[in-house]
Amino acid sequence: MTATRRTAQQYDPLGAMGSRPFAVVIGAAGTLWALLVSLFDRDVVGSPGLSALTVLLVAASATVVIAASSPFRAPFTRVAYIAHVALLAAASVTSVAAQWGPDRNALNDFMCLLTATGIVMAAPYRPWTDLAVGGFLLAAVNGVTWGVGAAVFPHQVPVAVAAFLAAAPTLVLTGASAVFASTFSGLAERVQIRAGSYSVERAEQDGIAASVQQDRSTVLADEVAPFFAELRTRDVITDVDRARARAIADGLRRGMVADADRTWFEYAMRTEGGERSVLDDPDGLLATLDVDQRTVVRTFLRATLRAAAVDPAGLAVRARHAPGNRVEVAVDVVVADSDIGIHRTFDPYLAVLRVTFPDLDVAVRPSALALRFSYDQH
Repeated sequence: MTATRRTAQQYDPLGAMGSRPFAVVIGAAGTLWALLVSLFDRDVVGSPGLSALTVLLVAASATVVIAASSPFRAPFTRVAYIAHVALLAAASVTSVAAQWGPDRNALNDFMCLLTATGIVMAAPYRPWTDLAVGGFLLAAVNGVTWGVGAAVFPHQVPVAVAAFLAAAPTLVLTGASAVFASTFSGLAERVQIRAGSYSVERAEQDGIAASVQQDRSTVLADEVAPFFAELRTRDVITDVDRARARAIADGLRRGMVADADRTWFEYAMRTEGGERSVLDDPDGLLATLDVDQRTVVRTFLRATLRAAAVDPAGLAVRARHAPGNRVEVAVDVVVADSDIGIHRTFDPYLAVLRVTFPDLDVAVRPSALALRFSYDQH
């Protein structure tokens, strides 16, 4: 994806997860404000039914954002955003219709501000182009509805001014939201390009090489060096010494073959203490993960094997071919914790996995965590 299409949530899923309470507060506060103003602070009695419908539409738009911004539903879809904007536009129209009459107090025209904050709520989750289109659409709806009301019930303020004042809050906050989304995506894109100069793949290769070198040094120190030191003290080399030398050489040869066949995931598992974990990847498919996917999977693996409630022997990973040149991966973890405790430990990592693998399926049960996802074979 280009910087104009990717969102802050996709670049920084943990940051978007942290900003979700802000969206929840804005949605709840907006709904409460709409309810209180509709009940106690309107210029005309109007239609109680339309007033109730307005409040329900505002609540529905907030519910859409709160639900769609959940890390378990990431990324925030365009369909959800369109529904959010449509509900706010409908609420703007029904708000004016519910209080059809002379508007003498701009302070109780809550929809002018709620459409503006509605765009702010979606800023971390949609690209700047979507934010701009949705915001300008809501501003136009506000301008037309309040402009029509000002034309039918004229006051001291000209119709054009009334329409502009109704649209202005949404225009201002839409501009701010679009600038935020565009700037964040641009900066994140440049950071990724610079980070690519020393890729995670290269770092993994260096780590594997260091691990192999360490293994060789251990064998030399524990077996080869003592054997040669012992030979130096003897005058005659016996058949037993020759047999031991052959055994050491065969062990080194087997280790080199095993190292050549071992994938980065096996090394990562071993490095993090997962020698007793189960890896079922006979075709080495996990080696086909790209750099970004590998980073995310490695981070989750590290967090899993280092979690206090996880016994490394309870981790099982399976990779298989799937139709359409895809790879299906299943991860099962035995966790000595409740489902609430599992969520508390793994939710941040699952949020990142959800953005990286959109088809991620998560099953959380007491003492068990199961993940299923797939990706195109690279």
